[in-house]
Amino acid sequence: MLSVLLLMMTASAQDPEFRTEEPKPPVAQRLYFGGSFGLQFGTVTNIELSPIVGFWLLPRVAVAAGPSFQYLKAPGVGTTIFGGRTYLQFTLVQDLSNLIPVGASTGIFVQGEYELLSVEKRYVTLFYEDEGRVSSGNFLAGAGISQRTGKRSSLNITFLWCVSADRYELYSNPVIRFEMYF
Repeated sequence: MLSVLLLMMTASAQDPEFRTEEPKPPVAQRLYFGGSFGLQFGTVTNIELSPIVGFWLLPRVAVAAGPSFQYLKAPGVGTTIFGGRTYLQFTLVQDLSNLIPVGASTGIFVQGEYELLSVEKRYVTLFYEDEGRVSSGNFLAGAGISQRTGKRSSLNITFLWCVSADRYELYSNPVIRFEMYF
């Protein structure tokens, strides 16, 4: 009797209808692109471009990296800031409609990010006569909301806090980013 039961369980496990594992999507489907673009004009002019390339390691875990460029002009200061950033993102809720009937494909995620930027010394020190550039490393952590706009695209809003900065503090908390991914 036990051997018949084991034989039936083995046969059903090999049947494609009873398999619980889904095949991994090809690498091209796990890649994503996007980033943010910002414009501000007035007393302070700020132009920012931060494209990224990302990869879904697991259905809920993604890593991404990309360059960052910012032009800033304020009274008495005009500078460029450039460098790169990388982040790890974990999706807590893939579709909020499964929990609350909101009728939208909205997700919730947490994110940890490291950013290394090159900044002019005169922009980050009290001594405006300093020449040259310095590197500023910042670790940001936070959470966000992702609204799907298509099969592979989304609009995200992320709220990040600079939790570990070097002596050059470039951010006031929170840092709010609007990004698009496809």
